[in-house]
Amino acid sequence: MSIVVNLTKAKTIAHEKRRIKREQEFKPHDDIIAKQIPGEDTTKAETERAKIRTKYATIQTDIDNAKTVDALKTVYDNASLGE
Repeated sequence: MSIVVNLTKAKTIAHEKRRIKREQEFKPHDDIIAKQIPGEDTTKAETERAKIRTKYATIQTDIDNAKTVDALKTVYDNASLGE
């Protein structure tokens, strides 16, 4: 008996993991911006947030474009979404 993975559901799970990782990376920069912490550079925080958005937009596209479970697993592993 072999295990069959539903690619659509697997992509949904990968997207959920992507969102969680993105949120974790945003958090320190969000705090600087939202709290307007004195001595912290909000411009730098916004620049870092832009880099994070670009990184995760690419991962999102890669997940969407995965045609096989193996291709999706490669994207998942390369993006360290399982950590």
